[in-house]
Amino acid sequence: MDNKKPKILIIEDENNIAEALRLRLEANGYDVITSSDGVEGLHKAHTERPDLIILDIRLPKMDGYKVCRMIKFDEEYSSTTVIILTARIQPSDIAMGKEVGADEYMTKPYRSEELLAKIKQYLAAEN
Repeated sequence: MDNKKPKILIIEDENNIAEALRLRLEANGYDVITSSDGVEGLHKAHTERPDLIILDIRLPKMDGYKVCRMIKFDEEYSSTTVIILTARIQPSDIAMGKEVGADEYMTKPYRSEELLAKIKQYLAAEN
C-alpha cells in the first residue's frame, strides 16, 4: 500500500507568501517543494514530478503563463494539476490562464480554506 504524501510544488517569488503557503500545506500533510523563479520552477516540475503545482504569474526569468503552457503542452506532464495563484485579476489575465491550460485561477489575497479545499478536490480526482 502506497502511503506517500502528495507532493506540491510552489512557484512563487515572494518569499513571505511562499513560506506561508509551505507551512500551511505541510501542516495539512503535504510534501512541499518551492521555487522562486519560472526557470527553476519548470525544472523542478520535471525532476520532482509534483502531484500539484501552485504557480504565480509574475516571476523572474520566465512568467507563470509560459511555465504553465510548457507543463500542460508536454504530454508527459500535462496531467499535473496547475493552480495559478496571482494578484492579477483582469479578465484578460484570467482568460490567458485558461488558455495556457491552468486547472484553476485564484487571486490574491486568497482564503487558505478555499485553496486547501481546491487542492483536496484536485488530488482526490487524480486518485
